[in-house]
Amino acid sequence: MKIIIIGAGIGGTSAGIALKRLGHDVVIYDQMRENKPVGAALSLWSNGVKVLNWLGLADEVAALGGSMDDMAYVEGISGETMCQFSLAPVTEKTGQKPYPVARADLQALLMDRFGADGIHLGMRMEAIADDGATVTVTFADGTTDTADMLIGADGARSITRDYVTAEGDRPIVREYSGYTNFNGLIPVDETIGPKDQWTSYVADGKRACVMPVAGDRFYFWFDVVQPAGLPYDRSEGKAPLEEAFAGWAPGVQRLIETIDPDMSLNRVEIWDITPFSTWAKGRVAILGDAAHNTSPDIGQGACSALEDSFALAIAVATNTISVEDTLQRYEKIRAERAGDLVLRARKRGEETHAYDKAATDAWYASLWGTDGSGVLKGIIGNIVDSPVNLGAGVL
Repeated sequence: MKIIIIGAGIGGTSAGIALKRLGHDVVIYDQMRENKPVGAALSLWSNGVKVLNWLGLADEVAALGGSMDDMAYVEGISGETMCQFSLAPVTEKTGQKPYPVARADLQALLMDRFGADGIHLGMRMEAIADDGATVTVTFADGTTDTADMLIGADGARSITRDYVTAEGDRPIVREYSGYTNFNGLIPVDETIGPKDQWTSYVADGKRACVMPVAGDRFYFWFDVVQPAGLPYDRSEGKAPLEEAFAGWAPGVQRLIETIDPDMSLNRVEIWDITPFSTWAKGRVAILGDAAHNTSPDIGQGACSALEDSFALAIAVATNTISVEDTLQRYEKIRAERAGDLVLRARKRGEETHAYDKAATDAWYASLWGTDGSGVLKGIIGNIVDSPVNLGAGVL
């Protein structure tokens, strides 16, 4: 069977690898002209790592991952440690160590494993036509391609999603989450936080965080609550951070000082989409952000896309009635769980960003002196129902 995938991101390339391993003829198209991922890094929790292990990439992903052994919350203004605890229970209970990884490194690995000859960049899809026997895509340059199945992994502004949900009860629109995220990579600096720890400075509904990734680097990010659409020019560099975090603890000031905006500083407004259940139409289905655009507040965005790839490949491998039937079964496996993670992230974001100040103050109070059991319960709870666990859950 020939399968076209639109989108060469984490979801599209991982799905491509999985489907090629089943013996299918897979081709990937993407409108980007070179590998320039949005965002500096991502959290690969145990469920996402397990999918990559299943794809035969266990050693390579472990080499890309940072050694994140502990987690700590630090009061953002005073610099006083609120709590510090081991993340070992996540590994022990789920069967796999989580890894933060640089997004460009992971995407390059996936593209290389899929095979560069099967990935066509600079190709923007403009139309989809499904005649019941095949599906044809038309690109901006006027060329077309035809296959037995089309998977749209074309991101938050997905054209494929528009096609799949066109006859739905409500329009699928992105919704602003209420804050802007600044992120990038810097060399490890232990005056900011230990090199093997996820360190989060929190206060006033804002966050400044670092996670270790391979190459003696920290992935950093800042959350700033502000309206959507505020003007920002790259020439401003880190000035918005200096303003938003003025008076914060020395570790945060050192973090801001260390950032080289010309080397690594991204600014991203955070949006999500209220979950919806229609993921497939005929021979066409969606995957990744196209299906479940989420805020990063529980770190499950990339992991959820990897779960999609796992579920899609299992559905393709085990169902033989028709392409349409297979894609409906894939939708059934994924829509509810992925949508639940979107809502969990939205709820978490409301708590951490002081949309309800009393709730955020209560969360801050709960962090002082905790052994981390509540935080760990939340992290593990996001992993336990992953399809990659095949019902085994947490031991």
